[in-house]
Amino acid sequence: MTALGFLYPGHFAEDDYPRIEQLLASDIRLDLVHTDSGEDVHRVDVLREIGSPRRLAAGVEELRLAGAEAVVWASTSGSFVHGWEGAHEQVRAIARTAGMPASATSFAFVHAAREIGARRLAVAATYPGDIAELFAEFLREAGTKVVSVHAAGIVTAAEVAAWGAKEVLELARQADHIDADAVLLPDTALHTVAHLAALERELAKPVLTANQVTVREALRLVDRRVNAPELGTLFTKEPIVQV
Repeated sequence: MTALGFLYPGHFAEDDYPRIEQLLASDIRLDLVHTDSGEDVHRVDVLREIGSPRRLAAGVEELRLAGAEAVVWASTSGSFVHGWEGAHEQVRAIARTAGMPASATSFAFVHAAREIGARRLAVAATYPGDIAELFAEFLREAGTKVVSVHAAGIVTAAEVAAWGAKEVLELARQADHIDADAVLLPDTALHTVAHLAALERELAKPVLTANQVTVREALRLVDRRVNAPELGTLFTKEPIVQV
């Protein structure tokens, strides 16, 4: 049994994780610990605070005691708002505290895009415009080209968590770009796992979503691959060899 740990802020789309665990159909356990999300608002100062060492430490200890072999901070915006270097330091601090490999959803998107060979990306963000642009800048610092950014302007995670298939598909459609190799939906508060197949059929290209890439990142940390077609191209395509 491979145990993977996730630090998830608040209670929004956490039911994506047991769904993913079921679709993996393997000897993999996904352990989720909820961290204190504080004020529910997509604002830079609040997002920086939800990923502070103080808020994450208790969850890290719980995952360590549960036997997790790797841990991922399952918040995209709670990572990239610190910038490229700041997000790296955040992950290093988690790894030191946990005594195991660590990462965050923002880096999961970078690694997932590289894995499927997607160099030109479209961003379909639920966030306000300024937060969406910070994510796009994070991707650019990783060496990818962002060809479009669509921001839905949603302020709270609670509103995002209430979205269904119709809203998720429309968000992806609005962000898609003819030059994009893949479309990214970065919010971990957004339910997307049940819609991955429909998203990729609709757009006729790979779609990377926050909770999907977060689990793939944890698997990468422990050097595991699982073929799971219902989880999209990321879980079926052989990794692209980077040159």
